[in-house]
Amino acid sequence: MHWMRMAIGLLCALACACACTAGGAVAGEYHVYSCRTPSGAVAPTDGWTSSVSVVSDVVEDGCKSGGALVAALGDGTTHEVAVDHATWAFTPPPGATITSARLWRAGDADGGWATNATYQFWIAGPSDEDTGEYVIDDCVAEFGCPTGTGDTAQPESQSNLVAVLPEYLGGGLYLNVSCGGTSKFKCPSGKGDANGYAAVVYLYAADLTLEQNTQPQVASVTGELATASTLSGTADLSFEASDPGSGVYQAVFTVDGVESGRTLIDENGGHCRDLGGSGDGLPAFAYLQPCAASVSADIPFDTTALADGTHHLVVAVTDAAGNSTVALDRKIEVVNHPPSQILPGSGLGATGSGQGTPGAGQGAVTPGAANGNPASAAATLSAHWSPGAHTALTARFGSAHTVTGRLLAPGGAPIAGAELQVQFLPSSLGARPVALVAARTGANGAFTLRLPSSLPSGRLTLGYSAHAGQATPDVTVALALTVPASLSLRVSPHTSHAGGTIRFSGYLRGTPLPHGGKQLVLEARVRGAGAHSTWRQFRVLSTGAHGAFHASYRFRLPGPITYQFRAVSPHEADFPYATGASKLVSVRER
Repeated sequence: MHWMRMAIGLLCALACACACTAGGAVAGEYHVYSCRTPSGAVAPTDGWTSSVSVVSDVVEDGCKSGGALVAALGDGTTHEVAVDHATWAFTPPPGATITSARLWRAGDADGGWATNATYQFWIAGPSDEDTGEYVIDDCVAEFGCPTGTGDTAQPESQSNLVAVLPEYLGGGLYLNVSCGGTSKFKCPSGKGDANGYAAVVYLYAADLTLEQNTQPQVASVTGELATASTLSGTADLSFEASDPGSGVYQAVFTVDGVESGRTLIDENGGHCRDLGGSGDGLPAFAYLQPCAASVSADIPFDTTALADGTHHLVVAVTDAAGNSTVALDRKIEVVNHPPSQILPGSGLGATGSGQGTPGAGQGAVTPGAANGNPASAAATLSAHWSPGAHTALTARFGSAHTVTGRLLAPGGAPIAGAELQVQFLPSSLGARPVALVAARTGANGAFTLRLPSSLPSGRLTLGYSAHAGQATPDVTVALALTVPASLSLRVSPHTSHAGGTIRFSGYLRGTPLPHGGKQLVLEARVRGAGAHSTWRQFRVLSTGAHGAFHASYRFRLPGPITYQFRAVSPHEADFPYATGASKLVSVRER
């Protein structure tokens, strides 16, 4: 049972824890924050590497604890010219260049100087050379600090800001401390600053703008949005996309030349979310490749926001730098509101039909006229879901529903040709009743009402008034409809290993979505674990504006184990669907 204990441990960890390539800009840009974001939050130091020449030199990454990158030479010992050196270097990823850089730094060279030898800190770019051609900022004990030493007590103060000029950009950036001067001479061993350094430079934050000039690649474009002759409701678009630079970021929808929405394709574990604060409209991230290098996407598009008719739809896929590739460019025909099925002012459709030959009163009813033959305010109205004869129904999302019933006068005589009012109240907070097309009884008083497949959970009310135009029906009957939420879920890859990452994607069907997206839960269990196969929640997330969602998880404990995953949409008061879950997806961890 060793594998069982390992699996349960991992579940506990889970619980705790073919398109064209034209289009797009020649080169795109995005920000990368290091050590701190503009809001002061801790940021990683992706892209920064360190080096030291001797044991007494110091390089530390204190950013994770809210500190700084530190490069220093220790005090209490001498340091040799052109030998003792500590460096932090930032290197842009392949295919990218630095186009803008702002650094918040402080430091000192308080260890002093001796004959032909002096402590110094200096920032260089795009090459790490201690010459005027490359030195951006420096502080030399023997000659002073032209731009000051900064303020270690206020890391983000203006006195710490170094805005790098364009001539120093393009390649790398280097933060150095060293003993400079003439070879074979040594810097003194005197005391330095309060932290015990003869020379030191602290990097508290960096805001770097990277330029990338490659575009995403898109292939295998399928889905209803790409192929269907007519569209209604929510239609999906599936595709494969890759980008070797900043990664695959968004799907951008343009309708009739006007942008109509953007969908984040894959959060990439949260790395692909725009952190904001850039001030120039460019997205900002904390990683050099913030978004996934390749994705399998299934993106929903809500056509109900469009007027019925023909529209020109373009869907482009962008990378995090804003370079784009057109994935779909076609004319679409939208049909959401067939005029023969919807009453003026109605938001839902339904058709009603009588059984047998309609009796008197067939056709429009004059206001105040008798409704049906014989009309009676004491009529008995019965209705039920068909088949089954129940007054409450739980039905799959997207399935059609039929209601049957009968209208009888006192004594049991059928009321023929009577118009029945039909209303539906979705079961979401603040929803209002929607009038559906009326049903009409046949000669035997029976009726059949066929409802649209787009209904969410709610209450259906049928009413009969003995005279047309009455404000309140004489008799009503109500039926309950429960529709569990419908979700799709994809997991890639289906085989992984300890340290490997799997990615989740899918979308939640149904509208309207709550403001800010619908909350979902990702759950996992061990397949074949018997009594231990309880579902365990390991991620809570929210959908995008159109119902899409993305997440990832990295395995930490070894297999071999097979897991089952599902996405669950818990019931919420502002979403008119009951709790629902996706199909199960199995993943084998080797």
